[in-house]
Amino acid sequence: MTNSTSISDAVRLDFIHYILFSVSAFIVLITLLLGVLCLKKYRSMNKTIQQLRKSRSVMVTSQDPRPQSPTSPQSALMMSPLHNSSEMCLQRQKSKLSTRLPWKPPQQNPRVTKADLNLIQLIKAGKEGVFYKARMMRGTCKGHALVTCKIAKEGVSAKQMEKEVSIMRKLVCHKNVLQLLDWNTAEEPFMLIMEFVSYGTLRGFVQTHHEKLRADPELQSMFTIASYHIALAMEHLRSKMVVHCDLALRNILVSRFPWEIKVAEFGLARDLTRMRSRRSTRKKQNKERVPLRWYPPEYFRSNYYSFKGDVWAFGIVLWELQTFGSLPYPSLETSEQVMYHICSGHRNIGPDSCRPEILQIMKDCWLEPYTARPSFSEIVRILENIIENDSDYVDVESRSTIED
Repeated sequence: MTNSTSISDAVRLDFIHYILFSVSAFIVLITLLLGVLCLKKYRSMNKTIQQLRKSRSVMVTSQDPRPQSPTSPQSALMMSPLHNSSEMCLQRQKSKLSTRLPWKPPQQNPRVTKADLNLIQLIKAGKEGVFYKARMMRGTCKGHALVTCKIAKEGVSAKQMEKEVSIMRKLVCHKNVLQLLDWNTAEEPFMLIMEFVSYGTLRGFVQTHHEKLRADPELQSMFTIASYHIALAMEHLRSKMVVHCDLALRNILVSRFPWEIKVAEFGLARDLTRMRSRRSTRKKQNKERVPLRWYPPEYFRSNYYSFKGDVWAFGIVLWELQTFGSLPYPSLETSEQVMYHICSGHRNIGPDSCRPEILQIMKDCWLEPYTARPSFSEIVRILENIIENDSDYVDVESRSTIED
């Protein structure tokens, strides 16, 4: 019995020794592999550093101001590698230019200045720029004699304007997005030249024609059509991965109500294809630069703004339209009151005159969490169904638009 016990103990010890030996051998093998990989990495880095030093020395000698005789064979031998390196640099620059995104604004001399414009009428004044109805003094701008001009306010940098230009160029041509014609980011005042709109902002239009619109029996049908065009524009922005961040009735322009409605003002817009995160880059203490009454609760809680934030703002736009340009949350005065009100779950009260289908879209746009809100493609389909079911839709195209 004792012999069998000692044999089993010896076998157990041998098994433990075998496991320990195997683990040790595995650790040694892993260590050796890591050492080989680190050595190869070090050698490749060392080789790269030597190549960079050589190229740097070549560049330094290429800048040597001492004159050399181009006819001597020695100078020809010295210049040949430098010539090759300069050609390589030119080829690299050409390849960079060829891969430039088509909507990225190129460096330019000012093609249009304030002296080329006759500012006729103020359209709207924002915190970063002022919109004017203007006439070209000399010739036209891509065939347009009348244009909409945005002049940046003092303190707005050329980089900010170039970012806005790049986003507007990326959006290309869409009937419900204000089209960029020309720009000047080379000298102050920085300017954007855009297509002409007849009636200014949608907020100003509904406020000015309040009485005429309210007396029109087809008012809700016209509001639905206008909302549909706004939703089409926002669906287009979503397809281009652009978040507007400033969707409001004041930033929507009217050429012919309700058929020609155009989303404008891309000063706060962001191109998500060129960003690492969808969290806002603006500091939370700089809330005065943000249109609080149009911003969703997730922005105030976690500084997050996405396409669903634009959906929230679209719901506010519908409410503004139904109330003829009223200020959202009219009973609240301070920014703190607005943020607390929104984060507490309170919403704008739906207007009594609003049709139930539009009221439901508003409520859906204000759902929490933000993932529960509909997409702009879904909103477009809902509005299309409402318009198709509208008995007056067949004849409304032939009706004359409201004139001043």
